Amino acid sequence: MRVLYCFLLSLCFTVLFTVVKGQVQQVRVDFYKDPFTVQVDESVSINIPQEISAKNLNLGYQNISKANYQPVIDSLLAYKQKYQLNDWLYYQLIRRVAQQISPKEKNYGRYTFYKWFMLNKSGYDARLALSHQKLIFYIYNNEDISDIPYFLVDGKQFVCLNYHDYARADLNNDPPIPVNIPVAPATKAFSYKVTMMPDFKPEHDIEKQVSFEYDRKKYHFKVKLNTDQQKAFNNYPGVSFETYFNIPLSKETYGSLIPLLKKNMKGMDEHKGVDYLMRFTRYAFLYENDNDNFGKEKRLSPGETLASNYSDCDDRAALFFYLVKEIYNLPMIALLYPTHITMAVEFSKPLGDAIVYKGKAYSVCEPTPQTENLAIGQISAKLKNMPYQVVYAYEPIQK
Repeated sequence: MRVLYCFLLSLCFTVLFTVVKGQVQQVRVDFYKDPFTVQVDESVSINIPQEISAKNLNLGYQNISKANYQPVIDSLLAYKQKYQLNDWLYYQLIRRVAQQISPKEKNYGRYTFYKWFMLNKSGYDARLALSHQKLIFYIYNNEDISDIPYFLVDGKQFVCLNYHDYARADLNNDPPIPVNIPVAPATKAFSYKVTMMPDFKPEHDIEKQVSFEYDRKKYHFKVKLNTDQQKAFNNYPGVSFETYFNIPLSKETYGSLIPLLKKNMKGMDEHKGVDYLMRFTRYAFLYENDNDNFGKEKRLSPGETLASNYSDCDDRAALFFYLVKEIYNLPMIALLYPTHITMAVEFSKPLGDAIVYKGKAYSVCEPTPQTENLAIGQISAKLKNMPYQVVYAYEPIQK
């Protein structure tokens, strides 16, 4: 088993209420804009002792298999379909349902068991394993995930969904032992790709003041953000550049930023407009590297970068990519150096020293503050002779 490591990420739950009436537990999750509600039959409440073992996990599964659990699964899947939740955002809902059925702080093993059970009954190939008293929760995933443990079973990659709870555990020296539970086959792979952003509770909207100077004129923005959306990505792992570059903004954030950017850029040609976006991304936000900001490497999506007080080069590269794609939809490449990442854009006529990739000429657009005041087509002197690799290439779909 090969194990990769990530540092502790805080787990934030919206604290909500449950009401027990007779033999039914009313569960309500107020996280997304429209609440999720379901009546949980008393039979679903099964016992998982604090002392976790393969035996009592199997016994717990035998007991819950006889319970009237299907209404919960049906309600979850119906909500997922209605609001088009991607897998990661569906899992955030499941976490909060499990928290109400069995609070994490009271019995971590039972809480994790419910998460595993709901994902498994939703069709995902989820697994449990034990490393002494640590209950490890894995799920089948075939994507490039860089900073959480995984193991291979028959050539299939299973990634750990709850490693943030055991960030200091050495799973190499204490390898988890799979718990064999005779569940009905579930084969669906879990995906970390987020291609649609749901609406979150408007009561938790906040407004952030953003400003920068361009051509001796000060530009001001009031960007709408949502604290629940930020919580939804607290434990989001290190995904591929393509995946996190393309995580969309929420409707509220989009509506507060993109139209104003377009208005400010009205009358600018393509080069000037991209230069405006480059300098907005470069100067409208404070810089700090991830180790100082988070204590670890953490790639922020465009929305997270807008919400964060500080951001580094990969965060700004993702935001710049999103803005250029949304407003101009130009071909772009991401250039990864040993200690830096930057972007290059294909224009009809390149500027400066072009980067040639697969027969096309791209102009470097540096979205992160440097010691030099770099224009389009210029690259920092410290990077000119350094090797790089293209880690993501975007080509607009021809309509």
